[in-house]
Amino acid sequence: MDEKRVPLAEKMRPTKFDDFVGQEHIVSKNSLLYRAIKFNTLGSCIFFGPPGTGKTTLANIIANTLKAKYVKLNAVTSGVSDAKQVIERARADKALMGTDTFLILDECHRWSKAQSDCVLEAIEDGSIYFIGTTTENPYTSMTRAIVSRCRVFEFKPLSSGDIKKALKKALIDKEKGLGLLNVQCDEDALDYFVYASGGDLRNALNSLELAVMTTPMNRTKIIHVNIEIAKQSTDKKALSMDENMYYDFLSAFCKSIRGSDDEAALYYSQRLIKAGCDPMIIARRLVAHCSEDIGMADSNALLLAVSAMYALEKMGLPEGLIPLTHAIIYACEAEKSNSVIVALHKAEDDALNFTDNKVPNHLKNHPSTNKDGHGKYKYPHDFGGYVKQQYLPDSLKDRIYYQPSKNGKEKNLIRKKFRGDF
Repeated sequence: MDEKRVPLAEKMRPTKFDDFVGQEHIVSKNSLLYRAIKFNTLGSCIFFGPPGTGKTTLANIIANTLKAKYVKLNAVTSGVSDAKQVIERARADKALMGTDTFLILDECHRWSKAQSDCVLEAIEDGSIYFIGTTTENPYTSMTRAIVSRCRVFEFKPLSSGDIKKALKKALIDKEKGLGLLNVQCDEDALDYFVYASGGDLRNALNSLELAVMTTPMNRTKIIHVNIEIAKQSTDKKALSMDENMYYDFLSAFCKSIRGSDDEAALYYSQRLIKAGCDPMIIARRLVAHCSEDIGMADSNALLLAVSAMYALEKMGLPEGLIPLTHAIIYACEAEKSNSVIVALHKAEDDALNFTDNKVPNHLKNHPSTNKDGHGKYKYPHDFGGYVKQQYLPDSLKDRIYYQPSKNGKEKNLIRKKFRGDF
C-alpha cells in the first residue's frame, strides 16, 4: 500500500503496551488481562465498546506480545470457508512449529450462528485463540456458545486527556506522525478535535490530519491550524457551545424531566442536538431518568424510552427524533417517584457492608430436612401465588429497600407491600 495513502490513525496505531492509550481498567498491571498475558493464560476473549477506543489495536498488541501469528478477518466480508482455512492453517502451524494463532475478528457480532459454530471446536481444543471486537454488547448480539467460551472486556470512551495526549504525540512524531511538517496547532483547536471526537481517537486523528493536509503554509512556512480550521475539518457541526455549556444544557435537560416541564426538556434536547450532540446521548439519559425519577409510578415511561432509543438507532435522523420527542413528553407528564434509585442505593450499601451473611437454609440450592430449617421452603404457588416467609439473611430480615411512593400507579403497591394484602 502507498505509504502516503495510509491514514494517520493507522500509522499511529500502537504496537506495544507502553504506547497504548486509555483503558486503564483493562491494561493496568493489576488487571486480569495483564496478568493473563503475563502467564500466557489469556485464552479467547471479546472486546466490546465504542468505535476508536483501541479494541483492534489491543488485540494486535496481545498477539505480538505473545509472539503468536495472527490473522484478521472482518465479519462483514468473511464467511465459514475463510474461518475454516484459518483453522486448518493454525492446526498445521501448531503441529509443525508449535506456533499459536490468534483469529482477530472485527465486527464479530455480524457473524451468524452457523458462522460462529464453525470456530467453536477450534476454540475449545486450542487450535486457535479467538479475539472478537465489536461495538455491540456481545451478551445480546452474539451466540451464547461463543460468549460462554470467551472472557469479555468492556472498553470505555477515551478521556479527553488521553485523546489530547495522542494528538500531541502525532504532531511531533517524525517517523509515523506529522513531525516532519512544520505544524502549529492552537490549544483551543486541539481541544475542539478532542471534544468533537466523542471519545473516538481514530476520529480525532483523522480530523487533525485533514486539517493539516488541507491548510497551506503561511509566509513563515508554518501550517497553522486554528479553531476555525478545526471546526471545518471535523465531520461534526461546529458546536455553538463550549464543553461547560454542553454539560450545563445536559444537566438542565435531565432536571427538566425530573421537574415535569416538557417545554424545557424539549428545548434543551433540541438545543443540544442542533449544536451537534449525538441524539443517542439524549436517548440514553432519558432511559436512565425514566427509572430514576419516574420508576414504579409509571413503568410505561421506561418501556417507551427504550423503544424510542431503539427507533432512533434503527431509523436515524430526522425521523428518529419523532419517537424520541414522544418519549420525552411522556416522561415529563408522567407521575414521578425516586423509589427505585433509593432502593438501589440501600441494597448496594448492605451488599457491601454485610458480606458475611448466609442464605436462609430453606432457600439454599440443596435443602434437606434437618432441624436447622432445611426443607421448610414454602412454594408460593401452593398458597395461591404468595405466602409470607423469610427471604433475607437473619441480620437483614427486617430491611426495607423499596418504599412505594403515593404517586401514580405506585400508590397501589403500598397496601400490598406493607399489609400483605395480595
